Amino acid sequence: MNDGRPERVIRVEHRDGCWCGQFFAMGGPCEALCEVDDPEEVRQLTSLVAAEAWRIEDKFSRYLPGNIVSRINEAGGDVVEVDVETAQLIDFTVTLNNLSEGRFDITSGVLRRVWRFDGGSNVPKQSAVNEILRLVGWGQVDWASPIIRMQPGMEIDFGGVGKEYAVDRAATLLREATAGACLVNFGGDLVAIRKPALRNAWNVGVEAINSIRQSDKLLKLEVGALATSGDARRFLFRDGIRYNHILDPLSGWPVPDAPRSITVAADTCTQAGMLSTLAMLEGARAEAFLDAQDVRYWCNRGDDATN
Repeated sequence: MNDGRPERVIRVEHRDGCWCGQFFAMGGPCEALCEVDDPEEVRQLTSLVAAEAWRIEDKFSRYLPGNIVSRINEAGGDVVEVDVETAQLIDFTVTLNNLSEGRFDITSGVLRRVWRFDGGSNVPKQSAVNEILRLVGWGQVDWASPIIRMQPGMEIDFGGVGKEYAVDRAATLLREATAGACLVNFGGDLVAIRKPALRNAWNVGVEAINSIRQSDKLLKLEVGALATSGDARRFLFRDGIRYNHILDPLSGWPVPDAPRSITVAADTCTQAGMLSTLAMLEGARAEAFLDAQDVRYWCNRGDDATN
């Protein structure tokens, strides 16, 4: 493809007692596990899921030209009118911004211009961070749904909520399309729409913080969602200090004392992702924050995970 994305194909295989449809979207492998007998039905269900994932990716990816995010980011200070779906996503991120006292901010994506979490040691200078910080801050944005206007040079980035939203949308489509038990998994963010009939629960591995291992913990999930935030692949390491990729938009620097990973269970993937992300932004207080939410979670700081 001329846009640099992997070819959009769907593969179906029988695995661990059920059919699995696989495809690539949003920068990683995705799958739909289905307890149905007909592999052609699995292909149809996976096609439904994949089409929705690709639709959301095409619409909200900051990397693709011509979509609504590109129009907003390239408006140069002019107003942009957005559609209902985009307005709802913006409103949700505003809620997260308020709940986090400004630490969740969809304008903070521009910090990637100075922070490149590639496992190397290139930590930016404070002066470079300060220069970018002037373009960060939801308080500088004029938002009165459906109209948005940003200062020239500012950008929005739905990367903190887009994949979880896509998982929930795909799960909704599957509930409407089949009476079978299915699990949607987009790179570790997932929803089980029904309890499987052929086993007690879906077996779900929590991503390991050590890339040599596939998972740190095997969870049993009947129905509901899981989402994980962490730095297994995106970090910098310099002078004995590991810099995670969770940036505080108030300082422009990685959140200090943040866990290596947090997995949260909730009714929806959007809710689970919201809680795991807000907990990471709490740094040393991540566990206390999650305890106050009365949710089940797994928090890994490099030793044994807690929940």
